Amino acid sequence: MKKILVLAVTILALFSAVACGAVPTGQTGYTSITQEEAKKKMDDNFKGVILDVRTKEEYDQGHIKNAILVPNESIDKTPPRELPDKQAEILVYCRSGNRSKKAAEKLAAMGYTHVLEFGGIITWKYGLVK
Repeated sequence: MKKILVLAVTILALFSAVACGAVPTGQTGYTSITQEEAKKKMDDNFKGVILDVRTKEEYDQGHIKNAILVPNESIDKTPPRELPDKQAEILVYCRSGNRSKKAAEKLAAMGYTHVLEFGGIITWKYGLVK
């Protein structure tokens, strides 16, 4: 009986956390999407923010149109002032998949609830702005 009660309380807590937008332990607070999915969002009158996580030199060599340069190491120390409210959609891009995932994790830990990461793309096949 005690085991059933503990299980019921655990399930109730899990569903409550999910309903409130919390991320259950062991899961990420962001979603990885493909380059094609990111491009579709941008083409569909995207109202969020695109973060390009890399160095200034890399950014100057070419970046996604309307993307904001954000050095990965600074995200959790000094959030970009351009970031919207915590509910807005944020696309996180980087040529390194590890770097974009770390940035997405930092943003999720800060309370941003709609973080979409599409890093690890050596070349943005839809063109870059220089």
